[in-house]
Amino acid sequence: MGSQGKRAGSRRGPKKKAPSRAPLLGLALGVTLSVVAWGYLVYAAIDFGASARGGERNAWYFLGLASLGAVACLFMGLMLVARLLRRLGITSGPRPPRPWQIVEDDEPEAPLDATQEITPIVRPPGGRRAAR
Repeated sequence: MGSQGKRAGSRRGPKKKAPSRAPLLGLALGVTLSVVAWGYLVYAAIDFGASARGGERNAWYFLGLASLGAVACLFMGLMLVARLLRRLGITSGPRPPRPWQIVEDDEPEAPLDATQEITPIVRPPGGRRAAR
């Protein structure tokens, strides 16, 4: 006997495609490369520092360049880690401002006189539960 009636057929929905892991792989590779470069530049900065203290004048310049490069690589690695964590869903982006926190005019406020009134922040009625 075949399936009949208005609810006949498969109850399964269409199969979802698995999301591509290529962007995650690229971010992981970028983090790895920046951390390896950072380690090498720190090692080079230590070596140039020893040479500079030994009296070699040009080593000070290379020490400065290696230090700046190490800082840049570490910063880039941390930014890539933050993006990777956001893509994995471990962290989330910044929350949007609540409606009563949005300032619509771009003019700076003038200082208050004794004649001006202070207007309180107006919040939506009902509290947090009603805002859902």
